[in-house]
Amino acid sequence: MYDWISDASLAAIVGLIGGILLGLSARLGRFCTLGAIEDALYARSGLRMRMWGVAIGVAMIGSHLLIASGHLPAAEATYLRLGWNPLASIIGGLLFGYGMALSGNCGFGALARLGGGDLRSFVIVLVMGLSAYVAISGPLSGLRVALFPETPVDAYALPSLAFAIERLSGLSAAYVGIAVGLILLLAMLANHELRHARTELFWSAIAGIAVVIGWGGTAWVLKNGFSAIPVESHTYSAPLGDMIIYLMTSSGNNLNFGVGSVVGVLAGAFIGSLFKGHFRWEACEDPRELKRQIGGAVIMGFGAVIGFGCSIGQGLSAFSILYYGAPVTFLAIIAGAALGLRQLIQGFAVAE
Repeated sequence: MYDWISDASLAAIVGLIGGILLGLSARLGRFCTLGAIEDALYARSGLRMRMWGVAIGVAMIGSHLLIASGHLPAAEATYLRLGWNPLASIIGGLLFGYGMALSGNCGFGALARLGGGDLRSFVIVLVMGLSAYVAISGPLSGLRVALFPETPVDAYALPSLAFAIERLSGLSAAYVGIAVGLILLLAMLANHELRHARTELFWSAIAGIAVVIGWGGTAWVLKNGFSAIPVESHTYSAPLGDMIIYLMTSSGNNLNFGVGSVVGVLAGAFIGSLFKGHFRWEACEDPRELKRQIGGAVIMGFGAVIGFGCSIGQGLSAFSILYYGAPVTFLAIIAGAALGLRQLIQGFAVAE
């Protein structure tokens, strides 16, 4: 596109901007997947789960506005280029959620905590990135493809609820998506507690905007550049592996959106932790805790690849374009996390 910067580097800058916003949301707005699930199950508070609803609603409205204006070609969006595999969504989501509970964080949450000085999260980031690549292109990739085959889709049969409604009713998919996003957003804002939690409300909306920036920015680079840049938004499974590979092979490798997004979350979380006065170095003192976190990170990496995304990838980015698998995978993540939390907090023994 430009002589002084490559298309891949521009995509990385788009990822960096959105990643910074997500990192700030995590640190300043307490935007966290596992935290929302824990609050709902054990603190009897739905505030942080409603924050997810706000983020999804904002991301859905913004993404479909991009589609309506022609700035986001839906057929090029990563989640709509392959057919939906329900079994992969369920199994991948359950694995991811269970591993997330064991680790105490998802990939995004681990990056946010690492930005605040938590060295335990550094281990989670490394192990999750490596295990994701073991399933993507490593020794277990063949088994994954055999068990969960990927099938391309026709441009006229995109795996999106909005486009399915368009095919059935003739209504514009973009306007269907905007309407669904508005309904979801209004439903969340009907809650008195959320309306008065202005900080949480603001940062959950910012998280949704970060997803829109990802879709719109990468689509713009694809349209105006000369490289086949993927049209994508934020997710934190394979990009963790991309970051590791880039650090080792940068002289012969290009930046990409995912690497920029990972760096952005780290930077945003670091800035947010400094602003709140929460930055401090932390390490794991219990070998059993470290073992559990490593095991959880391995399971998360596998689950994210099988389920085609993590809690951010499926729970925000895929949800924003109404991908068939998003609600199924997200519910499976919640169920897997609930199982893992029960094991950690209560154990599996049944009282007589």
